[in-house]
Amino acid sequence: MFAPPPFGASLRLALRLCAPAALLALGLALSGCAEMTDSASLAFADPAKYDLYDCKQLENERKYLANRAAEFQGLMAKAETGTAGPVVAEMVYRNDLIAIRGQSRLVEQAWQRNRCRETVPGAAMPVAPAKAQAAPPSRAGKAVY
Repeated sequence: MFAPPPFGASLRLALRLCAPAALLALGLALSGCAEMTDSASLAFADPAKYDLYDCKQLENERKYLANRAAEFQGLMAKAETGTAGPVVAEMVYRNDLIAIRGQSRLVEQAWQRNRCRETVPGAAMPVAPAKAQAAPPSRAGKAVY
C-alpha cells in the first residue's frame, strides 16, 4: 500500500514550488513601480501650491527641489549597492522622489507662467518702471473690519 508523506514533507514541497512564483510576482510588482512616469508624479503634488509665489520664491523653490531630487537619487544609488538594495530603494525613496518631481514640474509651470528669469549672483535686479494705471479700488471701500 501507498503511504502518504508526512505533513512536514508536503509543506516543504509546497514551499519549494511556491517560493519562485512568489519572488517572481514581487519582482513584477516592484518593476511596475520603477516604470512610473512623470505623469504619475503630479498625483503627489498640490497643483495650486505655487500659484501665488513670486519669481524670487519660485527661484528658491526650484533650487531647493533640485537639491532634494539630487539627494534622493544619491540615496537610491547608494541603497542599490546593498544586498536588497533595489527593493529598499524602491520602497523607501521612490515615492519621495516622485513627489519632488511633481512639485518641480508645478514650479516650472508657475515659473514660465510668471515669465520669471534667473537672477545672476552679484548683479543688481532691474527695476521695472512704475505703471501709470492706478490700482482698482478695494471692495471693502472705507469699511473697517
